[in-house]
Amino acid sequence: MSRIWVLGAGQLGAMLKQASNPLGLDVRPVDIETKEVLPLHDDDIVTAEREDWPETEATKQLASHKNFVNLSTFPQLADRLTQKQWIDKLDLATAPWFAVEDDSTAQKAYEQLGDRVLMKRRRGGYDGKGQYWLKQAEGTEIPEDWKGLAIAEQAINFDEEVSLVGVRGKNGEKYFYPLTLNLHINGILYASISPLDRLKPLQSKAETMLGKLMDALDYVGVMAMECFRMGDDLLINELAPRVHNSGHWTQAGASVNQFENHMRAVAGLPLAPAEIKNQSMMVNLIGVDVDYNWLSSKGLELYWYKKEVRPGRKVGHLNACSGDIEQLKTILNDLGNMPAPYDEALSWLNRNLP
Repeated sequence: MSRIWVLGAGQLGAMLKQASNPLGLDVRPVDIETKEVLPLHDDDIVTAEREDWPETEATKQLASHKNFVNLSTFPQLADRLTQKQWIDKLDLATAPWFAVEDDSTAQKAYEQLGDRVLMKRRRGGYDGKGQYWLKQAEGTEIPEDWKGLAIAEQAINFDEEVSLVGVRGKNGEKYFYPLTLNLHINGILYASISPLDRLKPLQSKAETMLGKLMDALDYVGVMAMECFRMGDDLLINELAPRVHNSGHWTQAGASVNQFENHMRAVAGLPLAPAEIKNQSMMVNLIGVDVDYNWLSSKGLELYWYKKEVRPGRKVGHLNACSGDIEQLKTILNDLGNMPAPYDEALSWLNRNLP
């Protein structure tokens, strides 16, 4: 079978490779800063662990390959302006917004979107970065270096944040994981839990929304859709054309995890509905050192990314899956010595366990 090259050699690329090993796939994550000439063959396949990348010697080689799956889709979703335009074009629900132009003013934002407006950089920005709040009560103005480079969104008073991860094959068949409930603290995902019976009434609606986007883009592979839940309605917050942090729980909780599903799709291998094993939860490791004592907690799985630990940086995650809710609560108790704000994240998980 052809080799599969992954643009990017971070933790997502590593987990794509790991999930491919049992299938016998030859997967090669590529550091985007490498200077080497890549031995690309005509029948090789290229995918990516990220939707946006700088132009380097490595990315130029990969982006010029004829079998780069979704190559034309990445720039459309990496730019929040064109991403929002796609959502509007397909008549899908999202927060009211407008493009921040050179002549845009805060007064215009307040008049159109209300007294609290969130600006987001069109490109880049993740984990709460690349955002700027306009607050009428504080007289906030649009910084000059944001004009022409951002979108402005109405602040949404949502009930909860949920996400849906789905996979689409080359023949258009689609499968979805259960909706995931997520907790963000200071814009960074700290914890996820799935499946939840109380989210089941929204599953079909979410699948229709994400499926419509994937079909319109003729997308192949795994895509994630982050949403705000407002009562029985969903508003699309952002889209990620790749495997996603909120789908990491599938490594423990599904017969086929999101990483294997993505590689099956881009390789043209058969897809099938994943068997959901039991109640799952995920805790991101953010700016904390590894503690191998975590492994003494029954049922807890550690993924350590071997990255330098810095404040606010994702350096690993913990997964757990069990039909014994008391066991999951014991795991949360075992993690109780983690630093703030993990007390908030662990308490949130404990409250949301069935």
